[in-house]
Amino acid sequence: MIGKIAVMGGGSWATAIAKMLLEKNQEIWWYLRRDDRIEDFRRLGHNPAYLTSVHFDVNRIHFHSDINQIVDACDTLVFVTPSPYLKGHLKKLKVRLRDKFIVTAIKGIVPDENLICSEYFHHAYNVPDDNLAVLGGPSHAEEVALGRLTYLTVGCTNEEKARAFADMMASNYVMTKTCPDVIGIEYASVLKNVYAIAAGICHGLKYGDNFQAVLMSNAAQEMERFLHTVYPIDRNIIDSVYAGDLLVTGYSNFSRNRVFGTMIGQGYSVKSAQVEMEMIAEGYFGTKCMKDINKHMHVNMPILDAVYNILYERISPNIEIKLLSEAFR
Repeated sequence: MIGKIAVMGGGSWATAIAKMLLEKNQEIWWYLRRDDRIEDFRRLGHNPAYLTSVHFDVNRIHFHSDINQIVDACDTLVFVTPSPYLKGHLKKLKVRLRDKFIVTAIKGIVPDENLICSEYFHHAYNVPDDNLAVLGGPSHAEEVALGRLTYLTVGCTNEEKARAFADMMASNYVMTKTCPDVIGIEYASVLKNVYAIAAGICHGLKYGDNFQAVLMSNAAQEMERFLHTVYPIDRNIIDSVYAGDLLVTGYSNFSRNRVFGTMIGQGYSVKSAQVEMEMIAEGYFGTKCMKDINKHMHVNMPILDAVYNILYERISPNIEIKLLSEAFR
């Protein structure tokens, strides 16, 4: 059912996923768009740009910079490209996707379309729901690289396929489970990045742990309101794939969205923070997409609104967070 597996992307999370997959698979396929990056990878035995401490047996990896070769060769495709670049990669495709098992590990929304990635694959490439899965946390690539205990949730409406992929990811340091809530998991993974930016902004403004706890509890309530509106099923927001992922992204020093928010709170402009980080904070793009989506949903989302005002309307973080704090109880 799983067949040949490909990792589609070359960043930190893609590298961590490749490490996990090679615990159980004799070989994997790996799509990296740059030939020079592939040459360096083969020569060094590790990703030359991300998680360089993780060493690979490159003889077990089939690298390709041609997305069509990868898609044609493999049965399961794990997409880990940043959401703003997904459409650009897929535009090169000549091989159809509908017969492939698509796993999206992208924590973002496809810009312009304002669709979570599973919906985009479904609408744009006719991939049936049975062949769509999402990989949820809580997990940081850096901790996977260190072999620290990690928990993953595979969301898919087809329990058999979800379990097969979850078993493929499991190891002595990776615990896995399944869940049918694809839409909820994916929206939660977008929102937690927005809330991590909020947590970072507050950290940069020198708000303390007491306030951070109130911020995170309000963020969980805000997330629950949105998920219930967009896809009203029976779910427990304190489950690790929702609240756990929210907490690790909001509190961890490994969280690039928290780091990005901290820089904004310290007075950096958006552009200067992005340049200095040299990594994509998905929450920046996710904030605008979620704001646009919520124009149609009309959910009360004061934290989302505050982050949007700071990042896109250039309103002072001091002013926005003070107004937000007065609304909390």
